Amino acid sequence: MEILSSIFSEPFFVILLGGTLTASTPIILAAIGENFVEAGGVLNLGLEGMMLLGAFVAFVTALITQNIFWGLFSGIFAGVLIALVFGYLVIYLKINQIVAGLGIYLFGLGFTSLIFRILFGRKFPVVRGITSKISIPYLSQIPYIRSIFNQHIVTYLALAFIPIAWWVLYKTNFGLNVRAVGENPVAADAHGVNVYRTRYATVILGGALAGLGGAFLSICDLSFFVDNMTQGSGFIAIAIVMLVKWNPSKIFYGAFLFGICRSLTFGLQIAGLNVPREFILMLPYVVVIAVLCTFARNTRLPGAFCLPYERE
Repeated sequence: MEILSSIFSEPFFVILLGGTLTASTPIILAAIGENFVEAGGVLNLGLEGMMLLGAFVAFVTALITQNIFWGLFSGIFAGVLIALVFGYLVIYLKINQIVAGLGIYLFGLGFTSLIFRILFGRKFPVVRGITSKISIPYLSQIPYIRSIFNQHIVTYLALAFIPIAWWVLYKTNFGLNVRAVGENPVAADAHGVNVYRTRYATVILGGALAGLGGAFLSICDLSFFVDNMTQGSGFIAIAIVMLVKWNPSKIFYGAFLFGICRSLTFGLQIAGLNVPREFILMLPYVVVIAVLCTFARNTRLPGAFCLPYERE
């Protein structure tokens, strides 16, 4: 009974809802970018590595400058830089996208770990005194749900990006071009669309948002950097994009599902639930796999998905 009273208490709900939005933010950002990349016919399995690079560069920059915005911008820049490399490999050199993506992921994983050890050794510095939370007057005082209205500015931006991404993809010429090169690049090229440039633009956008997601994780959420701190968030974002069938307006639901599972793991541990810690920690990933197996079986891929384009 004591555990049940803890679970249904106001502090538990405050932690759960606030933690859910915080945990969802980097996944939302990465998934929005990946949505454009995949809609254009490119599969970026290096998303996790881009997030790690963004997280590391943002952390180091914020630690040096003590400025959160410089940290966020540097994280975006790191994501764009590695995206340029990935785009060149798969779009112009036409290297297998799966191999190139995994290479970028492994590079991000190893590079960040190596440079962190070189710079800090066994120390684990923390970025202190940096905050970007915005409390919405009155709403942030409502019992049970007040933590929803006391979030980082990046979280609010991520939520705002969802309808913007849908509008860009389905209501603008750029979005039409992206979907065209993803479905039939030959026909798109015949109608004057630059397939290479369009795909490169989506890859750069995906890298920028992945870098921002990683930066949020290291300097807004945790305030420190550790090896592999993204813990599969990039791969979860890829799964969510396929789950929602490349519709940005539905990304929130997939990210929220994962976020609430991850937040629930901490809440249940705080509530003192007598369940093995390892089982609770694996819960978010099991749920995502189960949802994918249930709803993503009949997903139709874009016509030119993961295929290089050779102009005749």
